[in-house]
Amino acid sequence: MRPAHLNRLSVQQCADRYLDLVRAKTVTGALSPATAEVYARDVTTFADLAGPGLVLDDLTGEDVDAVLLAFARKPDGRRTHPESGTQSASSQSRFRRSVSAFFKHATLAGWVQLNPMTAATVTARERGGLRPERRALTREQAQGLVGAARDLTAAEPDAGRRDQRTQVRDALIVLLLSTLGPRVSELVRANVEDFYTNDGVRYWRIFGKGGRTRDVPLPRDVTDVLDTYLTTARPAAADKALLLSWRGRRLARGDVQAVIDRVQRHVDPAQRRTVTPHGLRHTTATHLLADAVDMDAVRRVLGHSDLSTLGRYRDELPGELEVAMRAHPLLRRPATGGER
Repeated sequence: MRPAHLNRLSVQQCADRYLDLVRAKTVTGALSPATAEVYARDVTTFADLAGPGLVLDDLTGEDVDAVLLAFARKPDGRRTHPESGTQSASSQSRFRRSVSAFFKHATLAGWVQLNPMTAATVTARERGGLRPERRALTREQAQGLVGAARDLTAAEPDAGRRDQRTQVRDALIVLLLSTLGPRVSELVRANVEDFYTNDGVRYWRIFGKGGRTRDVPLPRDVTDVLDTYLTTARPAAADKALLLSWRGRRLARGDVQAVIDRVQRHVDPAQRRTVTPHGLRHTTATHLLADAVDMDAVRRVLGHSDLSTLGRYRDELPGELEVAMRAHPLLRRPATGGER
């Protein structure tokens, strides 16, 4: 039911009250801290773009369209590369979902008479939501990045300042992201104690969304780099975090992109392409599925609760249809000789 009375509150007042609710849900466990952070950032941005002093109920569908378009044209502050100057399609879709959730609550709370999202006409495609680049790296690009990470573990440690001696840690970050595809929040939350050995196989117990956990076995190469990092390269610190800065503090989410960019500088320019941590999650899913790894196994590696979610992470690779047709199962020659 909708409230009987309308509260004509400003956009900023409504945003503040909504974010108080979001924070309360985080305390009770109804929302993860990462999701709450996204809502807070998007709703704060919406208030700034819409006009904090305006009455929320006075906003129309056209006003919401204008905000969505303004957000689409905003530079992506997480990246410094010219080709990534505006918001990606996924960021635009996420922002729209956050705004929609905000107005859904505003309708129930009596802050607006009618939800203006129902009259908004701007879609992701009309907002220029086509991705400028494929999110998943091609096999050659991914192998170039993984190869650069491996080379870092074999290189002599930097003889310069302590804040320059991070090669093994950087290599571990790139290898974990490229081969297991964890969410960046899962990666920076990881603790040393989350890694254990069972029957000679090293596992990572990943604490994911919604309080769910999954135990994922590490490839041998990744295990070797992990052991090297823990025994020789991890700073001595009381913090139980796996990934530490040279000062001995847990890495933040924003630090991970800088690590990837630093490793990318060692990749051959012919194989190099800008990629985000989430792009490496797409890369993991895409190449595991392209190699015919069981879909349910891939789902469990990525921590999805539903197989249908994998469709959003499976990106198209150049030439894959041609390869599939060349290896068509119905055109394989039958076995000859005495085979039965």
